[in-house]
Amino acid sequence: MQFIWDSDTLMMPSRPLSDLTWLRVGGPADRLFLPRSEAELAAGLAALEATVPVFPLGMGSNLIVRDGGIRGMVVKLGRGFNHVEIDGEFVTAGAAALDSQVARRAAAAGVDLTFLRTIPGAIGGAVRMNAGCYGRYVADYLVSVRAITREGDPATLSASDLAFGYRHSTLPDGWVLVEATFRAPAGLDPEVLEKAMEDQIARRDATQPTRDRTAGSTFRNPSGASSTGRADDVHDLKAWRLIEAAGMKGARLGGAQMSPKHANFLVNTGDANAADLEALGELVRKRVFETSGIALEWEIMRVGDPAD
Repeated sequence: MQFIWDSDTLMMPSRPLSDLTWLRVGGPADRLFLPRSEAELAAGLAALEATVPVFPLGMGSNLIVRDGGIRGMVVKLGRGFNHVEIDGEFVTAGAAALDSQVARRAAAAGVDLTFLRTIPGAIGGAVRMNAGCYGRYVADYLVSVRAITREGDPATLSASDLAFGYRHSTLPDGWVLVEATFRAPAGLDPEVLEKAMEDQIARRDATQPTRDRTAGSTFRNPSGASSTGRADDVHDLKAWRLIEAAGMKGARLGGAQMSPKHANFLVNTGDANAADLEALGELVRKRVFETSGIALEWEIMRVGDPAD
């Protein structure tokens, strides 16, 4: 197909990204590409100069875009990639489908992917970071994914090809996930699954600052280093405990704050920029290391350039 770079329905130059992330911070992308179909995505990647980096952007729910913005092309998938299809115990979802939407659609069909209900963001990001909660992870259920390579070619990868680890998977630079297929227990009572999700939401809302502007857990739990990704759920060593012990719960820097409700949530109180958020996070890491000797690792992805 012919690809037209100057169509404003597909590609926007110097597009600010702050309104596309949950923390509402960040500078512009050199180019923001909004493909409406896999064909447009493939054509756009194939036409792009080989030296231009590609960054797939999902819901921006676990992301800090620095104030100087992102060099290269940011790809954001839209409605053409949010389908959900269920066939027995198999659930196939587009990369832009919300995790919560997939969980609810599956539950209505008697398929148990309820762990996705409280995970913010979309399926593409959930696969990339092996998202999980309450002892269940994407790696436990993923069968395969489809992607478009940096060169614009279709590719299919099995779950084992992604080499899942704790909050991690492997995917070549510039590849864009477009679809994922899961296999989960089926034939269950939809009402029981719906009740389980309601309980999860209540538990989350009671312990996390869900009404604040955050990006989910800021730092990885130090024990979460196993290849299964489960160690963090059974070990007592939690990032929030270390942050509290270091006296950093509720700490503020500019418009950034470590949540008074949950110490491992970084909050934009209203006027923070990316530099405030990242600097506060680094200060927390410094204080935790001074008090415990443990170096916390960021779970929030930080991308782009600082402001000049």
